[in-house]
Amino acid sequence: MERKDQEINARKQDAITDSKTEPKTALRDVSSKRFYNEVIGWGKIIICALALAFLCSHFIILPIQVDGNSMYPTLEDGEFGLSYVFKRRFLEVERGDIVVVKYAPDDEYWVKRVIGLPNETISCKDDTIYIDGKALDEPYLDADYVARIRAAQGYFTDDFEEVALGEDEYFLMGDNRSASFDSRMVDEMFTLEDIRSASGFILFPFDKMKSME
Repeated sequence: MERKDQEINARKQDAITDSKTEPKTALRDVSSKRFYNEVIGWGKIIICALALAFLCSHFIILPIQVDGNSMYPTLEDGEFGLSYVFKRRFLEVERGDIVVVKYAPDDEYWVKRVIGLPNETISCKDDTIYIDGKALDEPYLDADYVARIRAAQGYFTDDFEEVALGEDEYFLMGDNRSASFDSRMVDEMFTLEDIRSASGFILFPFDKMKSME
């Protein structure tokens, strides 16, 4: 009888011990799985976000921030907007387009305007730009600003000798001609591969929302 009582008591003790340990083990297993699932879930979200950002910046739109005054007053320093990558990839880049271009020597991105197109000749004399010998109309320039600069320094666009563009070369200039480092100063012309995006719109500051034209 004493042996049976001892066996019964031992079984009860084992049952009590199991009842105390099993839920804790189960709880730890559930917590580990939940943490693992959360990590995997966040990982998927981050990967999807990065993939979406890559696709947008390479095929759809490119976020830009204007740095400097080379496009003033068309675009002002600090303005933030979006430029169309799809126009550069799937449509023609046209004269007058505002583009984002990579200046390889300094690994910088500039915002400039397309003035000369492939296979054209371009020059400037007496404050007038000539394309293939014909005077270029530039309605995108701010007439009042141009007049103020001419009154102050005698000209708006300084003269430069005729430049012959190659089959895949573009001549780019800033709208603020006397404060723009552009195709007039670089050693090599920009190619279509250098142009990242074209046109677009300014989003911020909100009171200056506008198309990039």
